[in-house]
Amino acid sequence: MRFAQNEMMHLLWILPLIGLLFFWSAKKKRGAIERFGSLPLMKALASSYSLEKMVWKKIFLILALFFMILSLARPQWGTKLELLKRKGLDIMIVLDCSLSMETQDVPPSRLEKAKNEIKHFMENLRGDRVGLVPFAGDAFVQCPLTLDYGAAVLFLESADTSLISEQGTAIGKALEVASGAFNQKERKYKVIVLITDGEHHGDNPVKIAREIAREGIRIYTIGIGTRKGQPIPMKDEEGRVREFKKDSRGEIVVSKLDELTLEEIALEGDGKYFRSTSGELELDTIQEDLQKMEKKSLAGKYFTHMEDRFQIPLFLGILFLFGESVVSNRRKVKKVWEGRFK
Repeated sequence: MRFAQNEMMHLLWILPLIGLLFFWSAKKKRGAIERFGSLPLMKALASSYSLEKMVWKKIFLILALFFMILSLARPQWGTKLELLKRKGLDIMIVLDCSLSMETQDVPPSRLEKAKNEIKHFMENLRGDRVGLVPFAGDAFVQCPLTLDYGAAVLFLESADTSLISEQGTAIGKALEVASGAFNQKERKYKVIVLITDGEHHGDNPVKIAREIAREGIRIYTIGIGTRKGQPIPMKDEEGRVREFKKDSRGEIVVSKLDELTLEEIALEGDGKYFRSTSGELELDTIQEDLQKMEKKSLAGKYFTHMEDRFQIPLFLGILFLFGESVVSNRRKVKKVWEGRFK
């Protein structure tokens, strides 16, 4: 036997305190009676009062509290084997780790804001498998699809702009890598969440999104940054900004949010586009959409759990409480009829 709420057992310390209180109260009452008159005389005058029944009432009350505390502690014994069935989606999160994500038009930076959003997104997942694909000029599966959200967060925290040596923003390549991480035999249950500032180089992400959508993959996009944009900071090994990125002509590069591309990708991918907000309301909307999607049955898992038996001490506690209220502290006194004259 074990107690599921073992900390409730500390309440049992109340019982000896109550017992001492009853004893102290009885002693004070006895002292008051003795001061009022002789004890034998007072007992004779209160012959209908039963000390034994009063003691039993106190015992019943203490026993009632004892069993109710046991009930709160949730005693358990006996095991039961159950099959836990899970339903969910396969979600690949595609995160932009290019240098433009160091831009600080969204504090503390676009990349840190994106990582915070992804953490919040993972916290609200229930039974869905999640994976992570970071990208810049290239892309790779950093975290395969998993139900271990803690492990996924650890991979996410290690993602930064130095993770991929080849710089650039190959959104199309990242989408292809993410789609390849899914079960290729399934035509549904698959979602890609793309988080980027939208600037891309070389490939055609809209065309690739259209091809991926034919495989039953839904694509949501979240834009990080502002339309006005800011220069891209170049940091030293200690994380201090030493200069801003410049183009081949020596002019400072201003990175801006490309919402048009992200809207087109979401449209082709049968998803939706959202601009990142401080309240992260876009994630709640995506969660609501995912709840409406058909989910597949994932592998079930057998587990054993202890059976709750709190009903037994609860019943005994109520029984003793009822007994305390029923037992009277009076005894029956026989009335003896004597004639008026002897």
